[in-house]
This record gives sequence, C-alpha cells and structure tokens, in this order.
Amino acid sequence: QVQLVESGGDSVQAGGSLRLSCAASGYKSTYSMSMGWFRQAPGKEREGVAAINRYGSTEYADSVKGRFTISRDNDKNTLYLQMNSLKPEDSAMYYCAASSPWRPLTARQVLGGTVDYWGQGTQVTVSS
Repeated sequence: QVQLVESGGDSVQAGGSLRLSCAASGYKSTYSMSMGWFRQAPGKEREGVAAINRYGSTEYADSVKGRFTISRDNDKNTLYLQMNSLKPEDSAMYYCAASSPWRPLTARQVLGGTVDYWGQGTQVTVSS
C-alpha cells in the first residue's frame, strides 16, 4: 500500500511562490509510478493541476501553465510542485496522487484523475 504525505502549504501574498512536496512510502521506489497534483477549493470540484508519468512526460492545467512546475526525485521518493506567481484563485487544498506501480499511463490520463492513491492534502491560501 502506497502512502502519500504532502507538505509545504502555507498562506502567501499574490505574486509569491511556494513549493509543495509529496513524500511517498510503502513501495520501494516512485520510479515506476505516475504521479500528480490536484486541488480542490471550497464549493468546487477537485481538478488536476499537474501530472508526470513514469516516463517523465508532464501535463498541466491551462490555468497554471507557465507558473507551476512539477518534478520528481525518485531517489528520495518525492514529488514536488513549484508554484510561482501565485494568484488568489490558486487557493485550495492541494492533494498528491499516484498510480499503482507500472501502470502504463500518459500524463494526460493522470491529470484527468486516473490514479490509485491519494494523500491527505496541504492547504494553500493566496491573499490579494
């Protein structure tokens, strides 16, 4: 069973930056997994923000392209989301998610929610 623990959420001013981290455990390496970041604001549906498949291909939601960067360190079993030029509309609970090992997924599929494991979330609040 894969466990995911997010960290790095905080309250920042608009225009600021944050880096979220997601530590994975319960499996020997994240190398074989596709992973992604999702967010959910109050009263809204959860949406895919950024995804990276096990081959290293990435996909982003249009709303964050050019501002957010997803990356992974398989040696540390950690997924990251660098968020720059934050806007108040980026405020949400951010969740890390991962596929089962060795599922042959595209990054687009992961961004669309084809994942098997979820973290508990970390809160990001951006004030204007």
